[in-house]
Amino acid sequence: MAEDCLFCSIVAGDVPSAKVYEDEHTFAFEDVNPQAPTHVLVVPRTHVPDIVAAGADPAVAAGLLAGIRGTAASLGVEHFRTVFNTGAEVGQSVFHVHAHLLAGRPLGWPPG
Repeated sequence: MAEDCLFCSIVAGDVPSAKVYEDEHTFAFEDVNPQAPTHVLVVPRTHVPDIVAAGADPAVAAGLLAGIRGTAASLGVEHFRTVFNTGAEVGQSVFHVHAHLLAGRPLGWPPG
């Protein structure tokens, strides 16, 4: 756990969140600034700064994908978009890898 990481503090229970799902490897909670009717953040329990670093550890990557699948199933959504921002330039504001799971309305393409 990184001392100054918001998401590590949420996973540890030190900062309140609206938990949606959790398993051995991941913790999922509602985004505080939702961009869709369903907007959940899925984070690994271990501190990893971004998806590139997560991809370097097969166990973290597999756990994160399983957590996304489990979160979607717990919400009863079959159709959803998953977004990873990697780097401040593209919108990553918390440097603990997290998947945005968005659902509940048509999502246009291209995004942004």
